[in-house]
Amino acid sequence: MADLQNIREEIDKVDNKLLELFEQRMELSHRVAEYKKLKKMPVYDPVREREKIDKLIESIKEPQNAVAVSDLFSQIMAISRRTQHSLLNAYNDLGFTAVDKFEAGDETRIAYYGEKGSYTEQAMLKYFNGQGNGISMGTFEEVMEALETKVDYGVLPIENSSTGTLSDIFDLLAEYDNYIIGEQVITIDHCLWGPPGSDISEIKKIYSHRQGLLQCSNFLKLYPQVELIEGGSTARSARRVLEDKDKTQAAIASQRAGQEYGLKLLQASIHNEDNNQTRFIIISNKKNYIRSARRISICFTLPHRSGALYHILSNFIYNNINLTRIESRPIRGKAFEYRFFADFEGGLEDASVKNALYSISEEALELKILGSYIPVQ
Repeated sequence: MADLQNIREEIDKVDNKLLELFEQRMELSHRVAEYKKLKKMPVYDPVREREKIDKLIESIKEPQNAVAVSDLFSQIMAISRRTQHSLLNAYNDLGFTAVDKFEAGDETRIAYYGEKGSYTEQAMLKYFNGQGNGISMGTFEEVMEALETKVDYGVLPIENSSTGTLSDIFDLLAEYDNYIIGEQVITIDHCLWGPPGSDISEIKKIYSHRQGLLQCSNFLKLYPQVELIEGGSTARSARRVLEDKDKTQAAIASQRAGQEYGLKLLQASIHNEDNNQTRFIIISNKKNYIRSARRISICFTLPHRSGALYHILSNFIYNNINLTRIESRPIRGKAFEYRFFADFEGGLEDASVKNALYSISEEALELKILGSYIPVQ
């Protein structure tokens, strides 16, 4: 029996041959790219690739290698495609326009979720430096719809540091022709507010947004007898408590909302996490982005087959792009089908980003660039 060193020497010889053949194959891929460019043919031909892999599997001597052979040549073909995409420079115009900054003036209309005093209004005021005319909206979807004809910008919450992402927002970003142009992070300080003259011992109902209730769950466990009611935004819940004038009702809302509606502070800072923050997105119906933006968000759908997501993600690796987030959401009206949402670092003018996006667009069923923006550090 050969010793380990001899076996390793044989492996080295095989690897050198594989390397030589791989480089030869990539040179042929360059020639294929030139031909396809001349004939204006698409790079990705899934039927041809499937037929090729099936023939290779038929030729193997050891049946147990079938899966490994399929994976190996699928990856080689994916590398070949990405090389061809970069040579063709096919995805040059993404349809987005770079601007120096986004500003709001006296005539600028900005739709935000919730009532006056809401955290979303605070995010709007901070991002636009207190400028513009804020317009309150009762639902997330109303903000999206307003962007079609009524307003210039919209502001929506998308993620909380303790309870995670707001899945409804992802669905709306995929469905509406609106785009992320910026983000703003707001520190969340939930307080318990009651009508003037109320006392915490008398409270029987607490209103708030679903996220507000979740983010204060530890405090609420101290009052198991109290009924918890989702009442729209936190600021809307605060206004309801004022209007109802019922001393058995309270609301979880911000300092700003409680003071705006003249409520009595029953308990300050009742949220679970000390460093409780929410990320808000600024959206527009125009495909614009700040020139210095270095964060991109996309969504895509994939064919339902083994390895589809694996090959999509390899486009980020091949182009040396840092993927910062990926999650999936079920597609409305389609049982057990999913849409993927991803954030990654890079600029829309980067050649590597264009190459990755073009490769993904070729392999995915659908691809939408949700926007490019400057992340809040």
